[in-house]
Amino acid sequence: MTDEGEIMEDRRKAGRAKLNLEARWEGVLGRFEGIIVDSSRNGCFLLTSDKVQPSELIRLEIRLPDDGQIYLWAEVVYQISEMGFALRFTGSGAEEEAALEELLSHGLGQ
Repeated sequence: MTDEGEIMEDRRKAGRAKLNLEARWEGVLGRFEGIIVDSSRNGCFLLTSDKVQPSELIRLEIRLPDDGQIYLWAEVVYQISEMGFALRFTGSGAEEEAALEELLSHGLGQ
């Protein structure tokens, strides 16, 4: 029998970068803030004590080190109570995708 961590690791299709970026997100219950601690081109994990629901659609604003922002749409994959939640990116423009790829290439190279 495998544990949840092994299952999640097996489902990941893209390399992940360790990050420490401020983010704002907006969901059904309002607008909140958190910290993105890791990400790939497919999704991220956001540290926050705020509540979400599985499959909830989130509008995410990632604050970049150079004072810019990336705006993405994402879906909640799972939540860990009082810790945070995982998101799968569902939509963005070409400019946002390029900015995310640039950010991750620096993060993966560390």
